[in-house]
Amino acid sequence: MYSGGMARTKDPAVRTLLLERAARMLRTREPITLRSLVDGTGVSTMAVYTWFGGMDGMWKALRQEGFTRLAGRLAAVPVTRDPVRDLTALVAAYLGNALDHPDLYRVMFDATVELEDLQAADDTLEYLVRAAGRGRDTGRFRADTDPLQLAIQSWVIGHGLVSLVATGPLPRETLDHGIPLLTALFIGTGDDPDACRTSVGRGWTWRSAQ
Repeated sequence: MYSGGMARTKDPAVRTLLLERAARMLRTREPITLRSLVDGTGVSTMAVYTWFGGMDGMWKALRQEGFTRLAGRLAAVPVTRDPVRDLTALVAAYLGNALDHPDLYRVMFDATVELEDLQAADDTLEYLVRAAGRGRDTGRFRADTDPLQLAIQSWVIGHGLVSLVATGPLPRETLDHGIPLLTALFIGTGDDPDACRTSVGRGWTWRSAQ
């Protein structure tokens, strides 16, 4: 339980509590109002204004929180000498983040809600763009490869699969379809088939990343 005094001193735990409660309420389709958000938490309604300036600010912060946690997960992926492995590992990290935070994941791509920091969200894709660019520069992908387009295509594979699992009806084993899908994408972009299969296998770590 959090006291009103904690809210007045801006305890970061109060901010996290409110964001996670709002995300959970969205998933369970509970009506979210200022009072229902704080009901039973021990936090006063003033905490919403203290941290977010009101409900509109809370919605922005909620969507931003999803990208903040994704950026942290992607930043933790080590850069190795194998860019195809790294690009695969970034997609796997994306999956792991969505599975760890399914409520926030639902909100991240709700374009009806503005973001506090649009560039911070765009920067998450940049991790994949850099890996794709290294793949081109080291000869794993064709010289005419567009790193941005390859990054988007890789993201789409991960997003499509995890949407069917984190917020959909399919079991987690469905995510392993990402191995042949990414392999086909990277071979089609010019990678050697044997090297590609090895790299994708090494990078596909969504299970251990959870």
